Amino acid sequence: MPDRHFPVRPNLEQLKHRAKDLLRAEPSLGKLAHAQHALARSYGLPSWPRLVLACRMTDAIWRDDVEAVRELVLRHPRLLRENARGVAQSNWGPPMSYAANLGRDRIIAMLRELGADDLNFAFDRACLHGRIDTARQLYARGARPDAESLDGPCETQCGPGFAYLLELGREVNLSHIALLLQTYSRNPQGKHQCLEAAAARGIVLPDTPPMAIHRGRIDLLEHHLDRINDTFSHEDIYPPSLGCDADHTKALHGTPLAGGGLLHLAVDNDEIEIAQWLLSHGADVNLRAAIDADGFGGHTPLFGCVVSQPYASDGVRRWHACFSITAPTPTCTPRSANACASWKTRRCTSIAMSRR
Repeated sequence: MPDRHFPVRPNLEQLKHRAKDLLRAEPSLGKLAHAQHALARSYGLPSWPRLVLACRMTDAIWRDDVEAVRELVLRHPRLLRENARGVAQSNWGPPMSYAANLGRDRIIAMLRELGADDLNFAFDRACLHGRIDTARQLYARGARPDAESLDGPCETQCGPGFAYLLELGREVNLSHIALLLQTYSRNPQGKHQCLEAAAARGIVLPDTPPMAIHRGRIDLLEHHLDRINDTFSHEDIYPPSLGCDADHTKALHGTPLAGGGLLHLAVDNDEIEIAQWLLSHGADVNLRAAIDADGFGGHTPLFGCVVSQPYASDGVRRWHACFSITAPTPTCTPRSANACASWKTRRCTSIAMSRR
């Protein structure tokens, strides 16, 4: 396993500076070339020259520079089928698939003419990121969805990609619903679209307050006004009847939601309109989630605004405006140290997965 994660869009100049820093920190490396090689290997690439090619290839694709990509492939034909980032394992794939993630249709057409054959993978990547025009182009060139194609849009909660695959005849089942609910992604509008499309195709979604939030349906929440400040179990939020895993760690969230209320769920899923509605109907901003057997938990909804993934930058300001209130500090007792570490590990894992 590499020591570092190689960025989806690596910056060559930054990496050159990092190699110099490494040489200063470890003079025993002797030469800059040795430091560059060590740095490349730490990222999982075989050599510094391969790292340079990866930087140039990915940068050219981001810039939609058809000729630069063509020149790189003609000079180094192996690049046509190697991962664009140069690492052994990469969700973004070879150059044509990498371009499909970004909707770079001209580059895709050129690479196909040069013999790129990762059509189906490129198609799946386009659907996963909602590049529907690109997916249609790839379909016209012979790409076809397979049994796992629908997993991608479920993982990223991509409504357009989900709808397009249904249009092509893919069947939705409970495993897709479980993935939509438990994924690390936070794309409320897309999630709503996927769940409504699934319901229209016969998937029965329970009439519960948590499911109303998952669907983004205030009209359904209005039928549960008497439960605004109820608390809900993990199974209420992630129903086993919809295929959700018995292993609670498979549901990825910012802070544990079990024993929390509807406001906790709205915050974690970036449902700001629903949160405002809940607050206007008397939702308790000081309600704490459950504390587990290790003493970890007790978080308030506002604490979720600080640590949950959608709120890394301007999200906190948006939610501060929504709450305009200070919530108490969450509970984290000395005996909860191991649980805290476990939660942090799971959260870091979900963030790493989000580099899709």
